[in-house]
Amino acid sequence: MTTNRLPIYGVQLVRERSLMSEVKVIRSADDASDVMTQYLDGADREHFVVILLDTKHRVRGIHTVSIGSLDASIVHPREVLKPAILGNSSGIIVAHNHPSGDPTPSPEDIAVTRRLAEACKIMGINLLDHIIVGDGRYSSLQALGYM
Repeated sequence: MTTNRLPIYGVQLVRERSLMSEVKVIRSADDASDVMTQYLDGADREHFVVILLDTKHRVRGIHTVSIGSLDASIVHPREVLKPAILGNSSGIIVAHNHPSGDPTPSPEDIAVTRRLAEACKIMGINLLDHIIVGDGRYSSLQALGYM
């Protein structure tokens, strides 16, 4: 019989830095937009972000899932849900910026939102909204009826 070494892994969420913000509880799309506008200030490429929330919608953390090009970002549900699971999040809000400044959702934005909503439902994590920010304005896919 051959003996093999099996790797043993430990998985953890690591705090990289902090963001000063007056918003500690997300009560509305306005609150989420405020956090994202501050977090993504000056971004010249599209950033897809997940806001981790506890059961009372208090912000537990923010994680950048991907940084794309000027007009696109690759998003997969497992990469969005990984920090939510590791952070013991009850719910999440996803968000991204449109460097063009126009926060109107694209067909791809809507498709990603629907795919994420299905994955979140399976995992038992509430997807509360998808916020798109740009030039001091935002769109809420929840408010627009896409969720």
